[in-house]
Amino acid sequence: MTKILMTSVRDDEQAAIKAFAKGHNVEITTTPKLIDDAVDMTAGMDGLVIQQRSKVDPAVYPKLKANGLKQIATRTAGFDMVDIQKAHENGLIVTNVPAYSPRSVAEHALMQIFRLLRKSYRFDSQVAQNDFRWFSDEQALEIHTATIGIIGVGRIGGTLAKLLNALGAHVLGFDVKPREEMKGTVDYVSKEELLKQSDVISLHVDLNPTSTGLITAKDLALMKPTAGLVNASRGPVVVTADLVDALKKKEIAAAALDTFEGEQKVVMTDRRKKGLDDVPLIKELHEMDNVILTPHIAFFTNLAVKNMVDFSLEDVLTVLAGKKSPHEVQPEK
Repeated sequence: MTKILMTSVRDDEQAAIKAFAKGHNVEITTTPKLIDDAVDMTAGMDGLVIQQRSKVDPAVYPKLKANGLKQIATRTAGFDMVDIQKAHENGLIVTNVPAYSPRSVAEHALMQIFRLLRKSYRFDSQVAQNDFRWFSDEQALEIHTATIGIIGVGRIGGTLAKLLNALGAHVLGFDVKPREEMKGTVDYVSKEELLKQSDVISLHVDLNPTSTGLITAKDLALMKPTAGLVNASRGPVVVTADLVDALKKKEIAAAALDTFEGEQKVVMTDRRKKGLDDVPLIKELHEMDNVILTPHIAFFTNLAVKNMVDFSLEDVLTVLAGKKSPHEVQPEK
């Protein structure tokens, strides 16, 4: 029987894991540990599935090779935690899950777009202080009168565009590879025009060398002072220090961030006693009344969790059978 180790497993994933094991007659061992701390558990295993935001310790790869493993499947779209070159040098095929329920992140982004348009962050802050007044500059935009810009009109961005289009919003899009089938739903424009015209901008790009630092001070300065920014892609897409500065200077009105630089130090941790002094930029964002922070949970829905478990495990079985997975990640040339 095929034996697979899954690391960083949460309680909410167990039902999908057990169902897969029963349906495919495989033995799956789970642990809440990161692979860095569970590498010894791979002895005697045929396959490995991981999920983490922190970089995999370089010492892990030769140990996996020594234990006879041939692959690493990450049950996330992002794979920047894995050194693909180092994995390949040790005979390890790497796969990711690029296409789990796109509606999960798209619906989260839509919710945040509504919150920015309706300025709920202002009212949340005021009501928390027992201030039930409202002011002229808190008047909202109805979504059918708003222009929403989407940077990265792929699976998730395209799904968001369709939801927005159904609500009557004017949707602008910027993508290095515009999709013909999205025309009519999205008006493709340059990045600069999108930044200038949009009332809210939502980011939906993969993390790669061209998207790291995609939004800088120069880009934020092009936005309307009344505009908001949603980031439900990856933290390093936005230069956090520049965003903090733009929010302070009121170059933009607000931001809703599900991903942010340095999040690996705080996501899935309890900071009620420790606080955020060791992550000053995140602390600054957290203290702003025009910033909405969520702990990288845009993906966190019933269907997405099942997809991430199922697709990653299917990739393990595909690789172990000597077949090529469509989700294989290649080293950069």
